[in-house]
Amino acid sequence: MVDLMGGGSGGPESGADARQFAAATLRNREPILAVLDRVMPPEGTILEIGSGSGEHAVYFAPRLEGRHWLPSDAAPDKRMSIAAWIEAEPADNILKPVNIDTCTHHWTVERVIPSPRIVAIASMNMIHIAPWRACLGLMAGAARILKRGHILYLYGPFFRDGIQTAPSNESFDDRLQVENPEWGIRDLETVADAASSQGLDLAEVVEMPANNLSVIFRRA
Repeated sequence: MVDLMGGGSGGPESGADARQFAAATLRNREPILAVLDRVMPPEGTILEIGSGSGEHAVYFAPRLEGRHWLPSDAAPDKRMSIAAWIEAEPADNILKPVNIDTCTHHWTVERVIPSPRIVAIASMNMIHIAPWRACLGLMAGAARILKRGHILYLYGPFFRDGIQTAPSNESFDDRLQVENPEWGIRDLETVADAASSQGLDLAEVVEMPANNLSVIFRRA
């Protein structure tokens, strides 16, 4: 089984607001939080790339005290969902969602918050539901924004050495490429090479439930 952050959408029972729902967030948020709490700096702003529905943002922010959480997404309906979730479940340390498209390699957040205050970047279930250039843009942006020792955290399914890590991941990859030929589960070593070319060293790989990985890079 795999988690798909951008999965099913729809409002709450009343259908009255813009919140979207991804069932996978209920399954994966606690294991992800355990890793984030361990590897993230104790203070500063964590920029989330590809926040999707916003459910991760409103769950993580109040549980990562001392840090601010800045959600982002390139899709207007996702940003509306994030904002609706923040309104429904406010926290003092969560910021308004911003528009970031990592397919644009020179994306920036300086107009929103000075980049020196961003001490980490997190992206859950994004790089396989996006063109490869989105991953390359993520690495390029992380290299510009993060300072030495700062963290880039990725979560999702990966192949390793070009080999699927589980039969369910292979079938998931097939479905993704049918939906969009530019999508697909990425090979961890290829992602690590792209990160390394931007001065981001692979620091740790953590096995996660549902055949996913937490992958931690550190700015050299």
